[in-house]
Amino acid sequence: MDGLRWRTLAAAVGIILALVWFMPNVVNFGNSWWPSKQKMNYGLDIQGGLHLVMGVDVDGVVKESTTRLIASLKTDTAKDGITLTDVKSERPEAGEVTLSFAAAEKAKVEKYMSEKHPADLQEVGSTDTTATYRYFDAYLNDYKNRVIQQAIETIRNRIDEFGVAEPSISQQGTNRILVQLPGMADAEKAKQLINTTAKLDFMIVSTEKTPQELQVMIADAEKAGGYKMDSMKYSDYVTRLNADLKGKLPAKSVIYFEKSANATSMETGSIPYLLKEDTDLGGSALDDASVGYDNYGAPMVSLRFNSAGATKFADLTGSNSGRQMAIVLDKIIKSAPSIRERIGGGQATITLGGGRDRNQMMDEAKMISTALRAGALPASLEQLEERRVGPTLGADSIDKAKMGAYIGAALICLFMIVYYKGMGCVVAVCLGLNVLGVLALLTSFGATLTLPGIAAIALTVGFAVDANVLINERIKEELAQGHSLKAAIKEGYNRAMSAIIDSNVTTGATAVILLYFGTGPVRGFAVSLLIGIVTTMFANVFVSKVIVDQLIYKFNVKKLSI
Repeated sequence: MDGLRWRTLAAAVGIILALVWFMPNVVNFGNSWWPSKQKMNYGLDIQGGLHLVMGVDVDGVVKESTTRLIASLKTDTAKDGITLTDVKSERPEAGEVTLSFAAAEKAKVEKYMSEKHPADLQEVGSTDTTATYRYFDAYLNDYKNRVIQQAIETIRNRIDEFGVAEPSISQQGTNRILVQLPGMADAEKAKQLINTTAKLDFMIVSTEKTPQELQVMIADAEKAGGYKMDSMKYSDYVTRLNADLKGKLPAKSVIYFEKSANATSMETGSIPYLLKEDTDLGGSALDDASVGYDNYGAPMVSLRFNSAGATKFADLTGSNSGRQMAIVLDKIIKSAPSIRERIGGGQATITLGGGRDRNQMMDEAKMISTALRAGALPASLEQLEERRVGPTLGADSIDKAKMGAYIGAALICLFMIVYYKGMGCVVAVCLGLNVLGVLALLTSFGATLTLPGIAAIALTVGFAVDANVLINERIKEELAQGHSLKAAIKEGYNRAMSAIIDSNVTTGATAVILLYFGTGPVRGFAVSLLIGIVTTMFANVFVSKVIVDQLIYKFNVKKLSI
């Protein structure tokens, strides 16, 4: 009985949690005491919105890179005492350059190229007075991919600022980006937003106020003004906060925020920094940022500044050795590494510190390098496709899907009740709890419900019923052999469990493959299906056994029709 008591408590806790997570979808709790306020997100196919496919001019970026490479080779070889008569490119889209020189300079040129460009350029042809180099295929493919990822990150930063819930921004093929904006119908505003230039700044962290003092000042300003970060756009919040604190902060200082490491958004966890505004070093000073490795193979971020930026960066690091330098994109702090010493030569590295595994450090290095390159779109975008899904069509889709789900569930419940009678009623109750659990978990995870997701929920009902059919048939077999009701139910659940687990494991394996290799709606289907497997094992197996045991052991039911 003690085991039944604990199982009943576990079932009750699970059902209560499901109700807590699900209720905000049907009741507006506002600022009430209800512990969860998060609502389910609906995809483009349900609530309507904007579907854009943007073509990325990747070849144009490679040509631009080749042009910069030619200029760099002319300047750098001259500094090393090498005389080139010409540097040109017949195939700039492949990163191919041809160096012309006197025959006596050939050895110097080959030595220079092998020392300065061992990882990016390979020699593809030469004569006594010329040498042709081209980007390695692996380097070129990686560079093109970085261009796409930089464009995606830049677009995402701007869409997030606009406040679109659950945007989907993903790569399609080698030179396209798919942008889906649920709930947004203004295509012109979206395109204008995407093509806006972001602002990148390098700013010195001020130590004139302690973090505790900043927290108190921010709390006082919010209380006096009656606002918080989660009640307005981040950029509007920062502008208002600094305006309210004007006169209280040191001269030429501003407060910006960095998202906490474990926070899902700036609103749920942010770290304030007091920054100096007079550094005058921005994104225009940066040529490139990429992931590199130190002498021990640990990931780091490599920076390359243009000639004007190199001088400013050297002066800035030289006069602020030992202090932190914040990397700020659109008023959001992406990182705040410490300056160890003056950094000259136009190149610098950002080390990430230890204490974490390599994958975490690599992810942070990629994030910082992408953010640094995201000051402006790296390539021009061409709109290839535009589709607008109106909210009426979306509402019609979800209404039809709901009606189909209601009718299907009602027919299944009716069949189970007619065929299995008392046990069929238990199954009907557990099916309702199953669907409630799926919707509750989707809400708590912040997942987006799409039409394929609704299809997965319908499929969940199907294999949930399959589990109960197996259980009920096993119980009937045990009863037919003359066993008591208690023994039949115990053996029925035990002997059906192996088949139930096998079917759910194989379904789960398929869903994991879809989740790993799929994109967009396919991933949504897989997520809903995986959640459905969990809720099926909880509601239609665990909770149904608890209900039956309660009827038999606590309420002393001697006969249960099946």
